[in-house]
Order: sequence, then structure tokens, then C-alpha cells
Amino acid sequence: MPRARSFRPDALATGARRVLIYSHDTFGLGHLRRSRAIANALARGGEVEATIISGSAVVDRFAFADGVASVRVPGITKLPDGGYASLDARVSLERTVARRADIIARTAGIVRPDLMIVDKEPTGFHGEILPTLERLRRSGCRLVLGLRDVLDDADRLVPEWERKGASEAVRRYYDEVWVYGLPQIHEPLSALPVGAEIAARTAYTGYLRRAVPRARAGRTEPVAATEPFVLVTPGGGGDGDGLIDWVIAAYEADPGIPYRALVAFGPFMAQASRAAFLGRIAALSGRIAAITFDSQIELLMEKAAGIVAMGGYNTFCEILSFDKRALLVPRTHPRREQRIRAVAADALGLARALLEEDGRSALRMAEALRALPRQPLPSRATMPGLLDGLDVIGRRVRALTAPPVARRLAAAQ
Repeated sequence: MPRARSFRPDALATGARRVLIYSHDTFGLGHLRRSRAIANALARGGEVEATIISGSAVVDRFAFADGVASVRVPGITKLPDGGYASLDARVSLERTVARRADIIARTAGIVRPDLMIVDKEPTGFHGEILPTLERLRRSGCRLVLGLRDVLDDADRLVPEWERKGASEAVRRYYDEVWVYGLPQIHEPLSALPVGAEIAARTAYTGYLRRAVPRARAGRTEPVAATEPFVLVTPGGGGDGDGLIDWVIAAYEADPGIPYRALVAFGPFMAQASRAAFLGRIAALSGRIAAITFDSQIELLMEKAAGIVAMGGYNTFCEILSFDKRALLVPRTHPRREQRIRAVAADALGLARALLEEDGRSALRMAEALRALPRQPLPSRATMPGLLDGLDVIGRRVRALTAPPVARRLAAAQ
């Protein structure tokens, strides 16, 4: 039986819409956090029962709303060369994919969803969801592909989708494609051969608004969060060494940076990297503090005077939602996604981008940190629909899972 939390078989008898969300989660926290935000929003009010299938090793460290269940499949890790391996080194990748595919299929059979949302990968990891998509399509389940605002540069994305058969899968299986962003920032499908019929089924929802969660009982906050501070977060942290090294170097070079920094390393940062950074932080006389991980990092973001981040999708949503001045330092390998988003956000006045390709001196970062308190807030850039994503998704779920007659009436309006 799949590993599950708070799964409710009785949901079949409640009359609630049943939504299954697939989140492949081979690296970092981005897919899980996006899927969780959508599931929690859909379940609010009791009209939807949502189940998330996730490969994240830390899924059990996140709180989910009532009516949201999680099912964990065996984990996959991304290798430095861009390849993949089983998180359990004793098990071959092929065997892990087979186990994941079996759990996904069995979960779909138990949940019997009215609608399935697939996050980012139209065929799943190594095609693992294709058999499930085929069965669900025959059963009448509605299928949606959910995409973040930016996937990658066209020269990387087009051959990747061709290799995976992704465009054909979109044409064959999916009723709609939802882009969780706005076309003013990026149009992720513009370079792909998906055809006019898919373009007509694609909707830009706006970004996913985030709320400050209620603090868990017994939660203790870092001492640094009791005074004005800049939050430095590389998300999951698996590729965040460059960002944190640059920020620490800035504090080492410039004793006059106005705010203290609170660094959240992320759960996937290598232990050796954390140890080296902590040694340098200890020498800075309290001007930087550090924590490893906070599953309620929104609480810290809401209190921060500013945010320094790599510009991943979820952090960007939080920057907009909490109206925070932000400095985005994007990675460019193995994907250019963060750079595309950061440059567009800078051009629109939503955040400032600091690109390593323009120079990586400690004083350049120090200058940007000094200027951060004077940046305009994101709310100064008026963009209609910027944070409407969860509301739009809720309306589309209701429309797609309505009885056939109601769907025809809605389509005619």
C-alpha cells in the first residue's frame, strides 16, 4: 500500500470533488511546495478532497490542510552531471521507477479522481505516469498539466520535450494547460511544437498567492528574527552554495551593511558546506545568523525587511504575496529558468536581479544589500491578475468537474 498521511477512503462517499496531484520531486522543494499550495487552497471549504503524490524526502515535515492527503513514492536524486539516480543507492533507477509507477497507478485506483493535475512533467519522471494517464482518460477523469511561469530557454527546452515525447503527451491526454504566471513575464510554451489546439486550451492563471500560516505550537524563532533582518534563502539549498558564499563575503568585506542577515541553508545543502559557512558566520560577531530549515519559512519572510534569494518559483510567489523588497541571484545551471524570471522581474520593477555574469565581487553584493531598503515595493508595479492564481485554479476545477450539463452551460457563457 502507498505510504500515505490522512488519506480518507470515505471521501468517495462525501460528494466532494476528488483531485489527484502528481509532483515528481526529483530535486529541491519547488514542486512539492507549489502542489501543497494548490491542494490546501482547493481543500479549503470542504468541497474538494486532494491527494498529492510526491517523491520528496521531506514531505512529512510539511503541514497540510484538512482534506489533503500525501502519498510518498520512492525518491530520486539529481546528479551533478544532470543525470538521475535512486535516492536509495542500493536500488537501480529502473526498479525505482517501476515501483513509483505502481504506487501512482494504485493510488489513482483508490482515489478515483475527478481531476488530476500533473506538475510540470507531461509524461512524469521517465514516463512513469503514462499508464495512469491512459486509464484515467478512459474513465472520464479530467487531466490538467500545470506549469510554472518559466521552464527553461528554448534551446534547452525544445530538445528535452522532444526526447520525452512531452508535446505528443500534451496533445493526447490533457484537457487544459495552466501556466501559473503571466505572459508579461514569460510564455513557457511559445517555442514548443504543441500546436494551435493546445494553445487554445492554455490559461495563464497568475501567480499563486501565499498566506502567512499559523505558527505551530511550540515553535521558536531565531533570535535574529526579533530585530530588522534580511532573509537569505536558497530554497532547498542543494544548489545554494554560491548565493550564501557571496552574501557572507559581502558582510566580511563591508561592516556597514545596515541589516543583519538570517541565512536559511535549506534541508538539502551538503553538510560540509554548512559547516564551512557556519565557521565564517561565527567570525562575523553576530551580523549573520543561520538556521538549517524552517517548514514555515513564510513566517520569517513576512517579518523580514528584505529577501535575498535565487529566484525560484515559490520564493518569487512569496516575495509578491508579502510585498517584500527582494534581491534575486539566479543560478543558470542546469536550467536558466531562474535567470529568465529574475531579469523579467527586474524589468517590471518587481525585484532587482543581481547576475553573477556581471561580476561577483563581495563589494558588488554589499552595494546591492545597502540599496535593498530603498528599492520600491513590488506592489508599486501595477499588474492586473498578478496573484490571482489560486482563485483561477479553483474556478477551473469547479468547471472541469461539474456535471456534463453544467459544463456545457459554463462553456456557453
